[in-house]
Amino acid sequence: MFPFIGRSVIGIRAFLTSLALRPRGMWDCNLAPPTLQRTSAAMAVLLLRFLSPFSRLPGGPRPAADVPLRAWIHGASLLYPDHIPTSPLQKALLAAGSAGMALYDPYRHDMVAVLGETTGYYTLKVLRDQMRRDPEGAQILQERPRISLATLDMAKLRSLPEGSFGCEYLRFLEVNRVSPETRAPTRFVDDEELAYVIQRYREVHDMLHTLLGMPTNILGEIVVKWFEAVQTGLPMCVLGALFGPVRLRARSLQVLVSELIPWAVQSGRRAPSVLNLYFERRWEQPLVALREELGITAPPLHVRGLA
Repeated sequence: MFPFIGRSVIGIRAFLTSLALRPRGMWDCNLAPPTLQRTSAAMAVLLLRFLSPFSRLPGGPRPAADVPLRAWIHGASLLYPDHIPTSPLQKALLAAGSAGMALYDPYRHDMVAVLGETTGYYTLKVLRDQMRRDPEGAQILQERPRISLATLDMAKLRSLPEGSFGCEYLRFLEVNRVSPETRAPTRFVDDEELAYVIQRYREVHDMLHTLLGMPTNILGEIVVKWFEAVQTGLPMCVLGALFGPVRLRARSLQVLVSELIPWAVQSGRRAPSVLNLYFERRWEQPLVALREELGITAPPLHVRGLA
């Protein structure tokens, strides 16, 4: 009994330490207000102090200096740099907690990320197999491109003509004040290839906003979640699509149900899997032409002021 408690407390402390020490610029949701960020860090510090006596309970040998703590806790090897091995019970607890936090605050992208990783294993296998069967998707799986400020050629994007996909993507980032650096690394998927699949999904999210012409307000995020739910079937997307609207005003909810959801669902069904699209090779393509290729029509109305 005591070894189990001791190891569990050590695992919780490792997670809380990362939360308490996380610099402001590394928060997964750059839209989270500074007050929320400071409050979360402060709560993590208090919980660390509370758990300190329990960490001295018998829990087996301490890890060697060169063994990552999260790997030692579970006696497992790491499958990729940020991997945190977890048992089915731990995944269930993480899923329940992250679901509650994500529903309470849809802008907690870190909690949305944990929910996706702990509930989407079997769906990710389906998506991975779809990518393997598609020539472009298989190339993405083989080359493992990443989308970040380190990999994007921002000077090239700024030089592209008006109306090109790359130009519109850059405009989306600037207008909505978002950055590709805000996407959390995958941690809880116990398969290296599936971990990349969900990372890829996460990193092309802003490109889907660009394709669909949706801003980053609550209404825009819900519309994108409906599109993603139809496209991927990930439980996290389905939950976001179904429960996200509870925070909307009556007028926005009416527009969502009557116009935006039917359009998003139809677009998601008509388009081929966006995970098979090598977006980084489409910068010069006109956005209108790319939408036509994917069967995505322009949004039925402007939603920036409706949230």
